[in-house]
Amino acid sequence: MLAKLMGWLLLGAIRLLTGAQARWYGCPPKAEQRIYFANHQSHVDLVMIWAALPEELRSITRPIAARDYWANTPFKRWITTEVFNAVYVERGGAASTASTEGPAAPGPDPLEPLVEALRSGDSIIIFPEGTRGHTGEPQKFKSGLFTLATLFPEVVLVPAWIDNVQRVMPKGEIVPVPILCSVTFGAPICVEPGEERRPFLDRARDAVIALRYV
Repeated sequence: MLAKLMGWLLLGAIRLLTGAQARWYGCPPKAEQRIYFANHQSHVDLVMIWAALPEELRSITRPIAARDYWANTPFKRWITTEVFNAVYVERGGAASTASTEGPAAPGPDPLEPLVEALRSGDSIIIFPEGTRGHTGEPQKFKSGLFTLATLFPEVVLVPAWIDNVQRVMPKGEIVPVPILCSVTFGAPICVEPGEERRPFLDRARDAVIALRYV
């Protein structure tokens, strides 16, 4: 009950601060298993997409959250687990190596929490850049999206562009600034037969960037 109440309070606060407008340009909101992949410029990105989804999709969609940031205090850990039902991922070390173009370092597979979420039937929200960008253009996509797309070809891949959110919570700031933001969801894509990793990742990145100008 407390988590549900906090969810509604957060949803109200986010929509008051940002508007959290959802623009379904290339596909309708639909209760099917999806991987939403988006540009990444702020820690607030996962909250923005969560708030932009309708209630019936929020309940079945799990954003990924960097453990070192979102689990470094008891309150943030409670919010991400009990309200957002987030999937924690590790940044740096083996996780960053496994997300690049080279072979993964020995140790636990950093994609395993996402694989488990998809196996259980959940939808997920991921940021294929791996780290936040600061140039306005998404950085080169890392390989995790391709891996998940090939492991789960039946899951629908939906690109999304988050607009303006970096101005709500600039890097290094802790007090949000009220600015109108939006999330534009595009037409689903898929890995074409015989398509290799880098061409697919570049095409996925282009699909996200194209939504910026819709």
